Amino acid sequence: MSVHNLIESRLDPEHAVVDEICPAGEPWVKLVKKGATFRIVDLEGNQAVDTLFFNPAHTPERYSATDTISRQRSLYLTTGTNLYSNFGNVMLTIVADTCGRHDTLGGACASESNRVRYALDKYAMHSCRDSFLHSLAHDPLCEQLGLTKRDLPSNINFFMNVPVTDAGGLEFVDGVSAPGKYVEMRAEMDVVVMISNCPQLNNPCNAFNPTPIRLLVWEPAEKGIAHV
Repeated sequence: MSVHNLIESRLDPEHAVVDEICPAGEPWVKLVKKGATFRIVDLEGNQAVDTLFFNPAHTPERYSATDTISRQRSLYLTTGTNLYSNFGNVMLTIVADTCGRHDTLGGACASESNRVRYALDKYAMHSCRDSFLHSLAHDPLCEQLGLTKRDLPSNINFFMNVPVTDAGGLEFVDGVSAPGKYVEMRAEMDVVVMISNCPQLNNPCNAFNPTPIRLLVWEPAEKGIAHV
């Protein structure tokens, strides 16, 4: 349950076909084709990156935290983890990871949870759910696919440290990531990636300081396969 499978990537950022910065607190949406490799870089360390995946050819199929955990009998994500859909298909495989632990239990922060968890006056604070909703309402790809707020499933929190206690509770604690740490995935099917680069100021997982992330995509190894 606590294995950190640290593997470095051989891919050169200079060969990436997508190399973008997502500022702290902002959303990011992109189509990643089957066979492509997708990397998220924690530029300054301890930044939580809330992430969802959808099948663009059949949007009712999306990332499933339940299937991912139960099929692999592991609460945490690291190198070798398959990210399953709610239809039981592998959407992506984590092929490199220099952080070693990623959460898929804690969910995304919301105005309601901010008020319960931190203080009543935090209700108006920007949240990851707000970022997802903004993408659904304004991103052209989301609009094209007809995604709405009803399509938001449980998410992955890349780089976020949420240990499970002996009593079965969750703790939101200081992160285990650091500047430059990254996680890299191979897409096993076409996927729409939807990210909220968490704006949370009250959570130690974010070091109380939301920061930018870097997002890279490399083309599939096989020739002739289209890319983002």
